[in-house]
Amino acid sequence: MPDSKFKQLRERIPLDVKEAAKLLGISEATAYRYERGESEPREGDIRFLKSLVDAEGPRDQTGSRFRFIDLFAGIGGLRLGFEFIGGECVFTSEWDKYASKTYQANFRDDPDHHIMAGDIRPFSADPDQIPKHDVLLAGFPCQPFSIAGVSKKNALGRAHGFKCVDQGNLFFDVLRILTHHRPAAFILENVKNLERHDRGQTFAVIRDKLENELGYSVDWRVVSSRPWVPQKRERVFIVGFREDVGFSFDGFTKHIPPEEEWPVLGDILQSHNEVDPKYTLTEHLWGYLQAYKEKHTSAGNGFGFGLCGPEDVARTLSARYHKDGSEILVKQPTGGRPRRLTPTECARLMGFERDAREWTIPVSDTQAYRQFGNSVVVPVVEAVAKHVEPYLMHALKIQAMPFAEADRPLLAGMNA
Repeated sequence: MPDSKFKQLRERIPLDVKEAAKLLGISEATAYRYERGESEPREGDIRFLKSLVDAEGPRDQTGSRFRFIDLFAGIGGLRLGFEFIGGECVFTSEWDKYASKTYQANFRDDPDHHIMAGDIRPFSADPDQIPKHDVLLAGFPCQPFSIAGVSKKNALGRAHGFKCVDQGNLFFDVLRILTHHRPAAFILENVKNLERHDRGQTFAVIRDKLENELGYSVDWRVVSSRPWVPQKRERVFIVGFREDVGFSFDGFTKHIPPEEEWPVLGDILQSHNEVDPKYTLTEHLWGYLQAYKEKHTSAGNGFGFGLCGPEDVARTLSARYHKDGSEILVKQPTGGRPRRLTPTECARLMGFERDAREWTIPVSDTQAYRQFGNSVVVPVVEAVAKHVEPYLMHALKIQAMPFAEADRPLLAGMNA
C-alpha cells in the first residue's frame, strides 16, 4: 500500500508526526489517522504542507522568503544561519569597529538600502528608524552572564548581569524594538550560563518580559557545537513566536549529524607547510604555561593549557585566545613547542569557512581571535534555523491571512 499523501509531504519537509500535528493545529491522533491513510486530511492542511516542501519556499519581489534584522551582529554568524533558509537581512547593528569591518568585508550590502548601525541605543529609542521585519535576531552581549565574565567582574568589584549598565542592560533595548515592531518571531542567543546566572533570576526576568509582557510563545534549548565542529561549545538559543504556532525544540535532534560524522581537529587544520612559524609558541611562553599547569596540577586544580592532536576535540575558543592561545594548543608534527590555531583555522573551527565558502579576515590576528571567540558556530545556527523554518513559514502565512481566516483553528493545541 503506498504511503499516504500526508506522510509523503511530512517526510519531505521533514517533520515528525507530532511536529506536523502542532503546525496544523490538529491532535496527534488525527495526524496518525492521516499518516495511515485512515482519514483524508483537510484540503487546507495539504496545501500548507505543500507550501513547506519546496526548499526555496514562497518569495517576495526581492527574492527573499522573509526579512530579518541582525542585532549585536558580531561578524555575522546568526545572519549566515538565517540566510541559509532564504531570509534577507535588512538592518545590522554592531558597535565594535573591527567586527563591523569583517562583517562588511563578507556581506556585500547596498549601503543605500541597508543600515549598518553602531550603537543600538539610538535606534531602540526611536525604533521607527529600523525597517519592518519578520524576524529579529540578537546575540546580545554575553560577557555579563558568562562564567568567566562574572568571575572577572566579581574580582574587579564590578556589576554583572542586568546590573552591568554597558552590556547587561542591552537586552532591554531588544525588548523596546520587539515591542514596537512586533515581528512574527525572534531568535536570541547567549552563553549557557544565562540560564543559571543570579540563581536563575536573570533568565526568569527574560522569560517574564518576553512571554507575559510581550505575549510571545517561547521555548529554548542549550545546543552543543560538538556534532558540527571539533569544539566543545554550548550556547542557549531562545526562540519566540508572536502567534502560538506550537513551536518547541522537541524533534531538534533530527538536525544533528550522526555521531560517526562528527569532525575532529584534523579536519580543520591547515597543513604544516601552510602555517607561519610565528604561530609557534616562544620558549618563554611555553615554559610559563608548563610551569603554570604543573603548579595547579600539584594543588589538585584543573587549570592549564589544552594540548590537542589531529584526532582530538578542542576546548571552547574564547575571545582571550589572542593572549596566549592556551585553551587550544596544537601539537606540531615534528614535536617540540606547540602552536596556536591560525585565524583561518579559527574560521573553520567556528564554521564560517567550510565547504565552498571562504571567509575574508581583513583585521589583525588579535582582532580575528577576539571576533571568532565571541561568535556563534555557524552550522549550529543553520540547524536551529532549519528547525524554526516550518514554524516561521506557518507564522508568516497566518500573518498574511485576513483576520477571519486567521482566526480559524489553525494554531497548535487546537483539535481538528
